[in-house]
Amino acid sequence: MTAERAPGAGGGGVVDGADRGDGADRGDGARRGLDARLVVDRGAFRLDAELRARPGEVVAVLGPNGSGKSTALRALAGLESLADGRIGLDAQDVTTMPTERRPVGMVFQDYLLFGHLSALDNVAFGPRCQGAGRAEARERAAELLERVGLAEYAAARPRALSGGQAQRVALARALAVRPRLLLLDEPLAALDVHTRASVRSELRRRLADLDCATVLVTHDPLDAMVLADRITVLEAGRVVQEGTPGEVAQHPRTGYVARLVGLNLYRGSARGTRVALAGGAESAPAEVSLSERWDGEVFVAFPPRAVALYRQRPDGTPRNLWRLRIEGVERFGDQVRVHLEGALPLLADITPEALAELRPVGGAEVWAAVKATEVRCYPA
Repeated sequence: MTAERAPGAGGGGVVDGADRGDGADRGDGARRGLDARLVVDRGAFRLDAELRARPGEVVAVLGPNGSGKSTALRALAGLESLADGRIGLDAQDVTTMPTERRPVGMVFQDYLLFGHLSALDNVAFGPRCQGAGRAEARERAAELLERVGLAEYAAARPRALSGGQAQRVALARALAVRPRLLLLDEPLAALDVHTRASVRSELRRRLADLDCATVLVTHDPLDAMVLADRITVLEAGRVVQEGTPGEVAQHPRTGYVARLVGLNLYRGSARGTRVALAGGAESAPAEVSLSERWDGEVFVAFPPRAVALYRQRPDGTPRNLWRLRIEGVERFGDQVRVHLEGALPLLADITPEALAELRPVGGAEVWAAVKATEVRCYPA
């Protein structure tokens, strides 16, 4: 049997020192977090996805461009009408609730701070819109600025803030309305590469102190792996995979996810210790032994670093060996990534020295070998 190659402002609160997910374990029926089915029709595109997030939990939504990530976020915020489905927050149906009344806070990709207002008044804006008096709103804003470490910047205008500081003000503004659902739209996209790592770690600490459900939309797998408790992957408007960051990284189920986590991924039919793949190639999965056999549809995956390349057929009898054609070469960190086509299209990461020994030219053929112990197998 052959197989395909699998070629990616509203209300809640802040509790100091609260454990993530604490609200989900209290037995309090009103603290269920987010439970939504989102159906949105936009011409030829249709989003039909279920999203859930417990109180105190961060769920990252990943997907390629056009997968429906932004549409899902806008629907949760009330900025996109549903054709079907519902949005439940802490056992309350907010599907038809006006946008301004939803207990939802949102941090936009570019933060959208009011340039003519101080940091303090930016944060106080939401409570003022909810009817709080000026003194009460500013007091709440001051408390939140102190909580995010920006008390000394209360009088600063947005143009005087760094990217990381602006993000913290935007987060404080979203939390000032005491949301039960926090939405983050590409929260690190506006930052330069030099500040992203530190701001990512800081945001992780801030999110760990929240007891509202949080949904994070991102195209960056590192953001999702670091910030999220669970990941939901959208492709073409549908959920194709979900789980903890570890589960998603170790067991990708689509080519998009495999590329995100840096694995070669294939689907095939297993019989014993052999898996039949597209084009007649076969692979011996590492997890299979004579006493534990695989049968049926499975995925097999292995990292590009596990692939060894040879100009001549290697000695011995490697259990995974294919004659393939070099289609391209690119720099990849301190390694070289080689794109190979043939019976088993794959990526191989080798050293520049190993590449020099191969002396590849366009269309050159090489032998690719992978140890059985490097191959991961799991049910499809």
